[in-house]
Amino acid sequence: MPGMHPPTPGDVPPPHRQALRAIAAFEALKGFAALAASLGFVGLLPHDLHHIVASLIGHIGLAPGDRYPAMVLTDIDHLMGTNLKPLLLAAAAYVLVRFAEAYGLWQDRWWGEWLGALSGALYIPFELWHFAHRPSVASAAVALANMAIVGFLGQQLWRRRRQSP
Repeated sequence: MPGMHPPTPGDVPPPHRQALRAIAAFEALKGFAALAASLGFVGLLPHDLHHIVASLIGHIGLAPGDRYPAMVLTDIDHLMGTNLKPLLLAAAAYVLVRFAEAYGLWQDRWWGEWLGALSGALYIPFELWHFAHRPSVASAAVALANMAIVGFLGQQLWRRRRQSP
């Protein structure tokens, strides 16, 4: 890609490299969390999820026949009656993107910065919508952290572009 070149040692100042690696570690953590959740879900598929969820509902002191627990059980029954392959493929794609992004950022690759900036920027409108409708310290922190990461990666891409011959 014009204007992009592989980094040479010393291209990235040490504080920036540390920030890139911190972002890479966070992305890898998100990938591992999604992988664990996906494997846990797949592990539950051969079991009677209706019975498991009904037991959990009863364990926390709710009656499975009450309105909201009954809605959850109906949704579980509906979910189990559908083709889960698209959901599992989407989860696998998410995990692969997180791991690719983490690798690219850790290795200071321009494509890792692009992938991180683009994937992070996709979430910003949803995070801002969530904050506008349900303001909280947590939703503000998530939105601000994501905007800071996207801004930092954009700055890295700008720096890389300016340094190109």
